[in-house]
Amino acid sequence: MHEDVEEVLISEKELQERIKKLSRGISEEYKGRCVTLVGVLKGCVLFLSDLLKQLKIETNVDFMMLSSYAGAQSTGVVRTILDLKQNIEGRDVLIIEDIVDSGLTMNYMLKNLKTRGPKSLEICTLLDKPSCRKARVPIKYAGFVIPDKFVVGYGLDYNELYRNLPYIGVLKRSAL
Repeated sequence: MHEDVEEVLISEKELQERIKKLSRGISEEYKGRCVTLVGVLKGCVLFLSDLLKQLKIETNVDFMMLSSYAGAQSTGVVRTILDLKQNIEGRDVLIIEDIVDSGLTMNYMLKNLKTRGPKSLEICTLLDKPSCRKARVPIKYAGFVIPDKFVVGYGLDYNELYRNLPYIGVLKRSAL
């Protein structure tokens, strides 16, 4: 365990087992269809990669980068830093997110993508932190519901550090 991590909340093994279950559900839901996976950068990278390897359906992959954080705090203002390259009109779209906490970023993203006319639009998040919700968002697939703790690892960062940890860990207050 990294010295800045207080506890391992979700182990590498638990992550991989849950991702397999999520991929089976997604593959069944979209059987016979091609789904466009929209990864929310940068935190989704490991989750999206592992999920994609398990899916048994046709997929397209694209990315968006949105920002509403400064350090450990949400600013409440969402900015689009990188937009989709593909046209999603008439397509089944599944947003792949690392964590939904306040819901503000995801709410912004949903509104934005709905204006582009997708056939369907759903959310798949690795981590759901409903106790922090400020905006209601319909999460179709959630890996884990977690408590209100600041987590890092498996793509999640604090000031661009800790993304490479193979587990989800709670960061020590002294590291913030």
